[in-house]
Amino acid sequence: SKFVNDKWMVKNGFLNDVQEHKPWWWNIKVQKLNLSAPLILLPEVSCQKAIEILQEKGYDQAPVVAESGLILGMVTLSNILTSVMAGNAEFSDPVVKVIYDQFSKIGLEDSLGKLSCILENDHFAIVVHEQMQFDGNGSSFTKQMVFGVVTAMDLLTFVSRNDKK
Repeated sequence: SKFVNDKWMVKNGFLNDVQEHKPWWWNIKVQKLNLSAPLILLPEVSCQKAIEILQEKGYDQAPVVAESGLILGMVTLSNILTSVMAGNAEFSDPVVKVIYDQFSKIGLEDSLGKLSCILENDHFAIVVHEQMQFDGNGSSFTKQMVFGVVTAMDLLTFVSRNDKK
């Protein structure tokens, strides 16, 4: 079951170290990946417009974030096309209809080891940065900002460029 699976425990923040012989990059922070700023779509963008934007900008996926800052999920070109071809969505429908709402988040201060555990099961992780915000009454709340999207290729590129062996 999940609660005794070390990789699940690391992915969900319950355990820090799972490997006895960790690679040199294991404890390096996610922020060292130098990710590019993400392309973010609002939930009302149509599937057709999302395809055009993603293709024009050279992306195959993008986070969908409400104006409030709430991360709703990820949209991918393949998921849009699969949904439309299966008749589950129209090109005119908003992307929120075809998003993946099951996704993993990772912080800038988390380790590449934790990221590696996430990427064993997921194609990507959304990199978030928590920001403290205050309203007019002085009340504070924490808001998660999307900092980037990271894939196994990003991790592999970092490791191969910086390999210390």
